[in-house]
Amino acid sequence: MKTDADAIASTVLEEFNKLPAKRKPCVRDNGLHEWVPLSGIVAKGPGDSLKCLALATGMKCLPASKIPHARGVAVHDWHAEVLAIRAFNHFVLEECRQLALGIKPSQFLRRRSTPEIAAQKGESGTRESWHGQPYAWKEDVTLHMYCSEAPCGDASMELIMAAQDDASPWDVPTSLAETDCEVQAAQRSLPGRAYFSQLGVVRRKPARGDAPPSMSKSCSDKIALKQCTSLLSSLTALLVSPEGVYLESLILPASQFSAVACCRSFSTEGRMSSMTSRHWAGGYSFVPFRVETTTEEFHSSKRAVAARSDKTSASNLAVAWSSHGLDEGLVGGVLQGRKQFDLKGASRLSRRRTWSLAVEISRLCSDHSDEDAMIHGPLAAQTYKKVKESELLRDRCRVKRDVREHALTGWLRNTGDEDFGL
Repeated sequence: MKTDADAIASTVLEEFNKLPAKRKPCVRDNGLHEWVPLSGIVAKGPGDSLKCLALATGMKCLPASKIPHARGVAVHDWHAEVLAIRAFNHFVLEECRQLALGIKPSQFLRRRSTPEIAAQKGESGTRESWHGQPYAWKEDVTLHMYCSEAPCGDASMELIMAAQDDASPWDVPTSLAETDCEVQAAQRSLPGRAYFSQLGVVRRKPARGDAPPSMSKSCSDKIALKQCTSLLSSLTALLVSPEGVYLESLILPASQFSAVACCRSFSTEGRMSSMTSRHWAGGYSFVPFRVETTTEEFHSSKRAVAARSDKTSASNLAVAWSSHGLDEGLVGGVLQGRKQFDLKGASRLSRRRTWSLAVEISRLCSDHSDEDAMIHGPLAAQTYKKVKESELLRDRCRVKRDVREHALTGWLRNTGDEDFGL
């Protein structure tokens, strides 16, 4: 009989297996067998029903030098875990759109009542803590994440050390002449795999010291932060209350699980200890997940592929899928076959197209109530940066600031792609 962890993993794996061959790792003409990490978000509903809402593969990110050229078109980070969360947000936004259009009821979201929204304003009726999203996650649906590999960063450090022929910490490159001063400083204070002796710290991607400098934080760090901000992105959080949109469990293959590393990375016994029982305004809380293991193995994992061939290579292709019809292949953060920063190459998960979808939904919602109408103004701001600086996102910003100051210290923002408009 399968455990819950096995059943959740199987749900993601079965959905991935349905994808066409063009979305999967292949055997190259030169005989190299490709491998790739896989992640997925699963909803568990009444009667223990399981449904994969979103999944993704991928393992790369944009170098810091290319961020200013992205213009909201290129996805910055397409590691499987991060891309799966972006695909989940796309799923949630599509659910909002269908509800706003009155197409059909949702298994996962519900319309919030006016009294429920009003109760969040406080006795004075002020908007010092806004919590007026028109939609909420249904209370009887929990969320779970499967990852075929240990998330990069702190949760995988013991595994990385054990896999090295020489367990000495990698050195940080001494020459960073091709990067600007800000990135140079970041590289010295935000290690990749360098300095194994530093555990519990925020790390960057990619991990190798000889890779182009990046400011993207590790998957371990981003998933740890999601225990406080919820799985919702900032744009989705303008439409859906964060309450209940938190992971209940993280599922890893047994071979990719280090109890010490996961405890240190995610739990109140590790670096998140200062977040214990924390609650913030706006419906935000620290909601730690449990980490469980599965005996299920992804057919295209590095281990599985290596067992079949001694000629292996990481796949350059990332894939994003959701049960709302999202089905994309990405290379370099844009749609496969497109130039990297061409507008026509923008993924539906890009900042630009996600923002556009959120604006469309806010217009549809504006006819329902004054509370809904006030969401459209911030979303229709002149630039993406103005949207993120909206007063309606102030509580979310406080959460992120608190976590970065007291738990995930050393977090440096990946800036340079905010001043674009639709």
